[in-house]
Amino acid sequence: MRAAVVGHVEWVRFAAVERVPSPGEIIRARESWFEPAGGGAVAAVRLRELTGQCTFLTAIGNDEPGRLALEALRALGLDVHAGKREEAHRQAFTFLSDDGERTITLLGPKLVPYRSDPLPWDDLTQADAVYFTGGDADALRAARQARVLVATARELPTLQKAGVELDALVHSGSDLAERYEPGQLEPSPKLVVTTMGREGGKFVADEREGTYAAAELPGPLADAYGAGDSFAAGLAIALARGDDLEEALAFASRCGAAAMTIRGAYG
Repeated sequence: MRAAVVGHVEWVRFAAVERVPSPGEIIRARESWFEPAGGGAVAAVRLRELTGQCTFLTAIGNDEPGRLALEALRALGLDVHAGKREEAHRQAFTFLSDDGERTITLLGPKLVPYRSDPLPWDDLTQADAVYFTGGDADALRAARQARVLVATARELPTLQKAGVELDALVHSGSDLAERYEPGQLEPSPKLVVTTMGREGGKFVADEREGTYAAAELPGPLADAYGAGDSFAAGLAIALARGDDLEEALAFASRCGAAAMTIRGAYG
């Protein structure tokens, strides 16, 4: 199966702490490290783990964090193609606290690929599954060449502008930045999934509505970083291989649960 992600990557510093500090407080991190992360990068690595390969179309800045992110993504086994931007690459700082939460501060604007970038857009015609986390409207239209296209509601303005039909839209029932209301996209997605963390979630597919349960964690809880995008990556693969809806959601939930047992983006 051929999989791809069209989206973003951030150069992230993680800090493992007992808890997020209160205003004015000073705390000491047990451990700190850098990784290329963000929704696009996390999903691409998950897809590579699931299928053995993943093409990642993205964008990077013209500085050291951009160079490091690109090198690290390739070291993770991804087939990366990046548009170059004459600006700083977006960084982030993420607390990973002992309660399993992740608290993120973004530094700089999100860099995303454009259809005008000299990237292998035509290769997406051969893709079985594509997950979209960022790009311009024409990049999304190029992604629609894939057999199955899943997108995050974080990019709702781009989804509205592109006017393509999604096989699935994934959004959060608790994060206001990822909310979606029926009628906001035309044409409507074939499937809309609302994730609700450890409570599972719900779905709407044509005339069908229902809920699904969160999967049991396959190991001790580490943190929630990347769980939502791992869910979406699993959903894209399950839909592409023809799983029925309940099976696809159960598989996606297991992918999300597995992400919660690894430290940071990749463990």
